Amino acid sequence: MRKGLVSAVILVFSFVYLVTSVAPVSAETLVWRFESKHSKIVDVELYSDSRRGHVWPGNNKIYVLDDYSVKTISISCRNGEKICYGAWVRNRSNLYWGVGYKNRNRCSSCCYTCDGGQTKVIVLNP
Repeated sequence: MRKGLVSAVILVFSFVYLVTSVAPVSAETLVWRFESKHSKIVDVELYSDSRRGHVWPGNNKIYVLDDYSVKTISISCRNGEKICYGAWVRNRSNLYWGVGYKNRNRCSSCCYTCDGGQTKVIVLNP
């Protein structure tokens, strides 16, 4: 019985050590700024390149750019996470910027690191 108790105590201490020694994931905010110069409505989603399938705003919603003003989108993300934007003309997913509709394309300069900062104004020209 004593041997079983000792094993149980060692197991509990091992678990506590494991749980407390893992670094917590810290949350940051990343502020995106978009300006659409297109005459049609442009839809936008943000995609994590670090967490497969993670999308902002999520839940089958989108951000909408429907005038020529600068729109600000603030998201909560993991510190150091790489996030890319996808924008497209509504109902015309073949007219896109960044990674486009549903993160289907690659891009060379459409991703930012979540670090508590903000992006430059991303101008979407026709």
